[in-house]
Amino acid sequence: MSTKISGVSAIGLGAAAVFLAASIFFPWWGMIFIAPQYPEGLDIIVYPYKLAGRIDIINGLNHYIGMKGFSEESFPELAYLRYVIGGMAALTLVTALLRKKGLLYVLIGLFIIGGALGLYDIHRWLTSFGTELDPMAPIKMKPFVPPMLGENRVANFITHSYFTYGSFMIGIAFLLMIIPLWRERRK
Repeated sequence: MSTKISGVSAIGLGAAAVFLAASIFFPWWGMIFIAPQYPEGLDIIVYPYKLAGRIDIINGLNHYIGMKGFSEESFPELAYLRYVIGGMAALTLVTALLRKKGLLYVLIGLFIIGGALGLYDIHRWLTSFGTELDPMAPIKMKPFVPPMLGENRVANFITHSYFTYGSFMIGIAFLLMIIPLWRERRK
C-alpha cells in the first residue's frame, strides 16, 4: 500500500490551495432584506475579514425591534479567519508538495472540523441576534432565528440567506481534497 498520492492528485491539491487562498477575497455568506419600502433590498455581505452592505440602515431598523447592531467588532472571528484560511491553504500546498496520504487525512479532518465549527458559529450568531432582543425596544417581537440558508419573514421584511462565491470556492477546494482518496482507493 503506497503512502504517497499521485502527481495528478498533488496537482489537484495545489488547485485546492489556490481556491482556499482566493476565497479570502470573496464574500462567503449574505442576507438580503426585502420590504415594500426597500424593494431593491438591504443586504449584509460577510467576507472572512469584513462586513459589507447596507449595515447602517439595517442597524437603524433592527433597533426598533431591540436587535443589537451588526458591526465587525461584533464578530471577533473576522479578525483572524483570513489567517486560518491562509494557514489551511498553506497546509494544503505542503500536502501537495510532500504527497503524503497521512498528511492528506489530517488536512481533510481539519477541514471537516473547521467547516463544522464555521457552520455552528453562523448558527450561533443568528440565534444570538434573533433571540436576545431588548425587552425595552419600541416594537415588541417574539424572538426568532433567521435561517442560515433560505427564506424567512420578520414583520414586513422577507429575508433571504445564502452562501456565495467564497463558500463555493471552499466547497470546490474540499472536493479537490477528497478526490485523491477516491482516485487512489485501489492502490
